[in-house]
Amino acid sequence: MMSARRMKLLVALFIFMGTVLSTSTARADVISVGPGAFPGATPITFNGLASGTEVNGLTVGGILFNYSLGNGQVIIDGGPGTTNNISPQNIVSIGNNTGILTLTLSSSSSAIGFGYAILGTTAIANATTITLFNGLTNVGSLAYNGLPDPVFTGGFAGIQSTLAFNRVQIIFSTQVPAFALDNILVVATPEPTTMLLLGTGLVGIAAKIRRRRKSY
Repeated sequence: MMSARRMKLLVALFIFMGTVLSTSTARADVISVGPGAFPGATPITFNGLASGTEVNGLTVGGILFNYSLGNGQVIIDGGPGTTNNISPQNIVSIGNNTGILTLTLSSSSSAIGFGYAILGTTAIANATTITLFNGLTNVGSLAYNGLPDPVFTGGFAGIQSTLAFNRVQIIFSTQVPAFALDNILVVATPEPTTMLLLGTGLVGIAAKIRRRRKSY
């Protein structure tokens, strides 16, 4: 027979697993972060890509880029030149800039950031907005105010989430006719294999307990 102490431990582990799994559907806490939140991360750039390369359907650095308004709207180009946070080559809108730029990541992440510029030279509220998704679940969203950087309005937009995400949607202010994006930083999170293994082990223990009880 299993001891009372071992039974209590097993129950506690089941409760712990239930708590962990239930939090996966909870709303995340998201905060704005700067480049310092990505220690050791190598920026994903578009250096070496030819000007005019279509961005819709493009994969760079393990990120798949899609633009909601289809082809011919967003390309790789020199954009606004060099600012504090972007440099040629970068993603540039040349058509309708009211669409959604979606980044599908190759693995789950806890933080993402990028340099951006929009075609303006004054401070603009909600210059860009980032929305995070885990599959189809909206994890959280933040908007960023743009400032001259140093001439074109822009800056660095970084977001960190308490829950992992694997898809990012980005929109830019429609007060201006164009945007540019570059130097993407990502913090990848390990797949929850440890938790899966623990869950599998608990199921195995429970099965053994049932078999032992039936044998008495």
